Order: sequence, then structure tokens, then C-alpha cells
Amino acid sequence: MKSVFTVAVLLAAPALVLAQSVPASTVPATGKVAAVKSAASAPRAGIRRSALKAVEEVTPIDDDVSVTLSDADLELAKRVFVGVIPCELGANVTITPSEKWPGFFLVQTKTARFRMHPVESRTGAIRLEDPRAGAMWLQLGNKSMLMSQKLGQRLADECMAPDQVVMAAMLKKNPVPSILDAPKSPVEK
Repeated sequence: MKSVFTVAVLLAAPALVLAQSVPASTVPATGKVAAVKSAASAPRAGIRRSALKAVEEVTPIDDDVSVTLSDADLELAKRVFVGVIPCELGANVTITPSEKWPGFFLVQTKTARFRMHPVESRTGAIRLEDPRAGAMWLQLGNKSMLMSQKLGQRLADECMAPDQVVMAAMLKKNPVPSILDAPKSPVEK
């Protein structure tokens, strides 16, 4: 009960700050409407980052499922690595399957959360997307990465689940020949 009250207070705090009106002294007396900076556009200096994170963690991600998954998508979802996946530079990505919606996943980093679903790819890579947020999780045989298509950058790179670590080690020992390499002659084989 205590946590419900805390969440309610945290959710109401920004609304109380934004509900304050602009003082009359800032409006010009000429009768013309001037551009006045509203409280909504002011930075949220009074709210701590930890409070914002606490509110974000308890706020459910959009429950509207307008995406219908095919049987192939549901089969693809079975191959997605779940759990805490370590990435480069000490980052982690946590992938949790949705209990409510089969085939959907909650993908979290330290600063962001996405609700993703599998999308079939021509290359055979496992691809999860959140079209609303513009994010994509790409899972290859030897590594994975989380990308923001809106920002045009990678949010997490070189992420490796235990099976991917084994595959990466195997590829270092026995690299796959590039399609750009010259084919071996029958004598070399």
C-alpha cells in the first residue's frame, strides 16, 4: 500500500508543477499577446532522476497490441535469447518475454524500455522491433545489438548471450570465407 501511495505522489508531482500559471507581471500591458515561456517548457529541475526512473519502471508500456504475429513470427520468438545479456563498455540489455502477449518481449537498458515483437528478416537474423519507439534488436549468431532508428545510433553493441560467446570463439578459430575472396581452384581443394 505504501508503494502505491508513493507512485501516486510521484505521478502527481509533475502535474502540480505544470499546473502553475504564468505570473501576470510577465504579460505585457500593451494588449498584444507576447510569447511567454510556459511552465511546461521549463526544465524539470525539481524532480530527481531517481524519481523519474521509479515512475518509468512502474508505468506499464502501451498495452495496445495492434500487431498480429504470424505462426512464423511465433516460431522466431522461440529462438530469441532472454535474460540479462552483457554488452561492451559494461552495459547490459535485459530481455523478458511477455506473460500477457505471446511472442512479445520487454527489452530494457539502463535508460530505455521497449516492447518488441519479432519481424521476419531475409538474412535469417533474429530481429525484434518496436515501431512506436523506433527501436530494433538484431540478434546474429555471434553477437547482438540494440539500435534506435529515430536517433540513428546503437544503444548497445557487442551484446553476447552464452551461446553467442561460443559461436564467436568458434568463428575466431575457423573463420567463414568471405564472398569477396577468390574461389579456390580444384587443385587447392
